Amino acid sequence: MGLSDIAAGIEVHERQRERGVPTVDATGDDLVARLDDHTEALPCTPEAAATVVETYAAGTSVGDCAREAGIAPMTAAKLLHCCGVTGLSPLGPTGRRIVRDWLAGDLARTEATELAGADEADFALATYIETHDPVPDLADAVEGVLEPDGTATVDKRDALAETMSSVGDLR
Repeated sequence: MGLSDIAAGIEVHERQRERGVPTVDATGDDLVARLDDHTEALPCTPEAAATVVETYAAGTSVGDCAREAGIAPMTAAKLLHCCGVTGLSPLGPTGRRIVRDWLAGDLARTEATELAGADEADFALATYIETHDPVPDLADAVEGVLEPDGTATVDKRDALAETMSSVGDLR
């Protein structure tokens, strides 16, 4: 593995996102009402979007979030991408590069799909992610929900704390 392989997924941005003072927190604000202000940017209803965001923040998979909200998993993935969630592309760095080559017209779609090792749904989602930027207003609207004080992993660890042994106990 060379240096170019290690750095394959690194992206450089010209400017940082202005965060300012947080305007949203998870203290009981109505997420549906916040999302309702941005319906034109949502791929589904504000109610379904709120369900997806809340269940995803609780550590549920994208597919399970979609089922809970009554929408297609592809729609849930698009929504989360629009809300600023990273890591949703089903393709690795090489696959994403192949999608960009296809978008630039350097490859035929069938060839690009085959080279990326993706099925049609994965290729379509990767294409959507490559061609659509997150929507800053949506990211701001869900910020308090998607960035809770704790994470599902930490919550699970804390719930199982009594059953775990420390490193010192293993000696």
